[in-house]
Amino acid sequence: MRVLKEFKEFAVKGNVVDLAVGVIIGVAFGKIVTSFVNDIIMPPMGLLLGNKDFDRFRIILKEESISETGETIAAVTMNYGIFIQNVIDFLIVAFVIFMAIRVMNNLNRKEEAKPSPPPPTPPKEELLLTEIRDLIKMNNGL
Repeated sequence: MRVLKEFKEFAVKGNVVDLAVGVIIGVAFGKIVTSFVNDIIMPPMGLLLGNKDFDRFRIILKEESISETGETIAAVTMNYGIFIQNVIDFLIVAFVIFMAIRVMNNLNRKEEAKPSPPPPTPPKEELLLTEIRDLIKMNNGL
């Protein structure tokens, strides 16, 4: 039972909840980026390359064949078009994360640059006692 209690304390800590929210938002953002690349960026690129669909860019290593028993053996291919799409997905996500971190760093720098208020002046009694202490130290040192 103690393990369950410790796990509950761990799971409801702010950092774990923040991490879970970040993962959920990241997955949703990944879907948006994938759709953006597949549906917005790749069609014009395929059109520029001669009405080609990037999903069909592949190198066939072994043609599809039919076995002696009549079963179809799938072709062996290297799908470099899908790889290109995934690289573009990654670059977009990496750029957006870079920009978000850059904005956060700029905000942190602005907070650090704010001048801190001067420390409050000590009361007159404290100043007087400090002065007396310093005079005693000077006289004892002679």
